[in-house]
Amino acid sequence: MFEFTLHAKSGAARAGHLTLPHGVVETPAFMPVGTQGTVKALSPFDLKAAGVQMLLGNTYSNG
Repeated sequence: MFEFTLHAKSGAARAGHLTLPHGVVETPAFMPVGTQGTVKALSPFDLKAAGVQMLLGNTYSNG
């Protein structure tokens, strides 16, 4: 289900494609976290215009 294909590297830096069940993400990638108002005020259009390929989300529990 998950696969990383390396296309180039320089020192510890790597560039490639991360293949996930919902699509492919080019790496390195900007992945904002959608909690605490970080992206809540932005539309999907704004996120796409900013180059976001993947959005991370956290869940919180009060228990």
